[in-house]
Amino acid sequence: MKLGYNTNGLAHHHWRQGIELLSEFGYRSVALTIDHNCLDPFSSDLGQQVHEMKALLERLDMTSVIETGARYLLNPRVKHEPTLMSGTAAEQNVRIDFLKRAVDIAAELGSEAVSFWSGILREPLGRQTALDRLVGGCEDVTEHAAKREINLAFEPEPGMFIETMEQYQQLLDRIDAPHFGLTLDIGHLHCVESAPIPQHLRRWSRWLFNVHIEDMCQSVHEHLRFGAGEIDFPPVLSTLVEIGYTGSVNVELSRHSHMAPEVVRESMDFLSNLLRECGADAHTRRSVVDPGAAES
Repeated sequence: MKLGYNTNGLAHHHWRQGIELLSEFGYRSVALTIDHNCLDPFSSDLGQQVHEMKALLERLDMTSVIETGARYLLNPRVKHEPTLMSGTAAEQNVRIDFLKRAVDIAAELGSEAVSFWSGILREPLGRQTALDRLVGGCEDVTEHAAKREINLAFEPEPGMFIETMEQYQQLLDRIDAPHFGLTLDIGHLHCVESAPIPQHLRRWSRWLFNVHIEDMCQSVHEHLRFGAGEIDFPPVLSTLVEIGYTGSVNVELSRHSHMAPEVVRESMDFLSNLLRECGADAHTRRSVVDPGAAES
């Protein structure tokens, strides 16, 4: 298991400085939200950016996950649009093309996975017809990812067409591909699900390619700093250790960029202390630092 942090919470840092900051505090992974200021897939110098990013990650001995939740990259007027659930084929193809570009970036970097979600259904459409639409887009991207040998980690997202684990199961039943798996967001599970979070971690361990983590309150989709919400984290971390999860656990606090250094530090302190308390194995312990050492 590797603790990481999402660059959407480092929006006021150049990506190079942000990732170096993460390394200083002991993070061994970074969730790269590709956006205007970080690996813009439509930039004329993307190749050079990817080359520099790969060299930086190798120098810092960090792994990566590619995240595709940039707010206004594809449409400067409507957040997160267009998506796989948009109303026209042309709009859906914009998102599909974007996801394929994300897969290509992941392949060049050697990233663990590309994380993505369905989007919001904004028209009165029957559930089965809408699911057919989503499956078609996912299959297109899945085929491309298979050629590049990249894992896809689909994230159920509150308020989107696929927001619960039951709905994710319906999607998974339609897509038979070993590299089509799951991003589990710990806060989202607390927000929308009734079963305990450890139960979901055990149930979905086979498909688990990526984990997001933050605090949250039930039924309120707001990403909170650790301790500001309701989640009981020791069972969450101990279950991740129990199931032998070896991927990234990436902090996602996209609305805290204005105080990123403070939140980056406190998040590492909180999670690394919990990992020690729950008896993380030697490999995991080498992935975190003594909080006091970061202050020296």
